[in-house]
Amino acid sequence: MSLSLQVLGKAGRDNALLVRIDNGQTISRLLFDCGDGCLNELSFAEIQAIDHLFFSHLHMDHVGGFDNFFRCTFNRAAKSNHVWGPPGTSKILQHRFLGFLWNLHEGQEVSWQVHDLSEQVVATERFELAEAFAHAHDEGNHCYERTILSGPGFTVDALLMDHGTPSVAYVVRETPRANIDTSKLTALGLSPGPWLKRLRGPRADAAEMLEVGGASRRVAELQDALLTVTPGESVAYLTDFLLDETAVDRLAETLHGITTVICECQYRHVDLELAQRNRHMTTTLAATVARRANVGRLILFHLSDRYRLEEWRAMLEEARAVFPATSFPEAWTI
Repeated sequence: MSLSLQVLGKAGRDNALLVRIDNGQTISRLLFDCGDGCLNELSFAEIQAIDHLFFSHLHMDHVGGFDNFFRCTFNRAAKSNHVWGPPGTSKILQHRFLGFLWNLHEGQEVSWQVHDLSEQVVATERFELAEAFAHAHDEGNHCYERTILSGPGFTVDALLMDHGTPSVAYVVRETPRANIDTSKLTALGLSPGPWLKRLRGPRADAAEMLEVGGASRRVAELQDALLTVTPGESVAYLTDFLLDETAVDRLAETLHGITTVICECQYRHVDLELAQRNRHMTTTLAATVARRANVGRLILFHLSDRYRLEEWRAMLEEARAVFPATSFPEAWTI
């Protein structure tokens, strides 16, 4: 499997994140936020292929590009249409759905499911293109602890933070990779074959048997002897919320060992008071979370246009002083 990242949008403008997860059979595409102009970097086909859209919150700099996304997908029947966000997402998205003239929509059986995330509860409403999105159909609630979505080869976790309104932090994890240790296979005198597929499957109970090389063997024992399990890659998407000591402690535990953190960096640390007043982060605070959580790397985005180019460069150095493995998105060339 492989997980790839693409930060969308320019420095000082609206940003978003596209995550692709390739599990060897399918490629899942997850879009986090949808700011103005962000999707201009993607082809029509790539936008149509996005499986889930996740909003951190619904301020205009995070939802301003939704019309572009909706233009490409409003009548998409080839796959399900899912949007996730904090409380109020369904209400706001329905207003976006209704912001167009619908008179050629009859008979188009296309559904949209919008999921509102509150603390440990997902509330889902369904909207139908055939009804011109006029009605919100209650699809019920279900509880979650942290994981809101399990897909082919990945999971998505959600954590609600404080931006004066709930803002969702998301974590995408590839499922652990189970590989056959061929040296151990040879040492046991066993030959490769279709039977190995079972070993990569769910953990066997003690009674399950498998015919291998003309002999009956316990699957659980073969899994213990031959499988090497390694964690997949992971990415956290953090944007627009207050990063006080309580939040730092909470995130440090949640993000421990994450491969990559994509994090907003609206303010220099000298402007800490302004950042706290607006419930945003500073360079030093973002880097502190990365260091405390022992993450692999930190990528800063969502920079404020109150600063000039030289100050953006200084912001990067401020963060690197705390967490050296910090960068801007490669495409920015700052």
